[in-house]
Amino acid sequence: MNFRTGRILFLGIVCGLAFLLANEAFSQGEIINDVKEAIKTGSSKEIAKFLNQNVDVTLDGNMQSYSKTQAEFVLKDFFKNNPPSSFTIVHQGASKGGLPYAIGQYMSKDDTYRVWLRIKNTGNKYLIHEISFIKE
Repeated sequence: MNFRTGRILFLGIVCGLAFLLANEAFSQGEIINDVKEAIKTGSSKEIAKFLNQNVDVTLDGNMQSYSKTQAEFVLKDFFKNNPPSSFTIVHQGASKGGLPYAIGQYMSKDDTYRVWLRIKNTGNKYLIHEISFIKE
């Protein structure tokens, strides 16, 4: 292999890796944005599309592990009792291990909640493994 062929091969590998990393970051951002919109509208059905088969749900300090279906009903009840007036993401990032997360502020008519989303790559897509609503 000559120098020119080696350079082209190297650039191809670098471009391929850059594409994969960009696609990974896009997927992480996409789930956070989709979940943000679902929380804004109080749609447990839409949120359920992004839940892992088992998910930890914390409501005001009480954490329980639920199946995806059970979690949807728990969130539906939460939104029924605390309809959203607004929801914003105040911070998003990744842990040292590369697991994405987001922190938001959920406001209902009477209360404000800090929302925590912990997301993991499960197979070929990102899913919520933990969602918390903690009253401020």
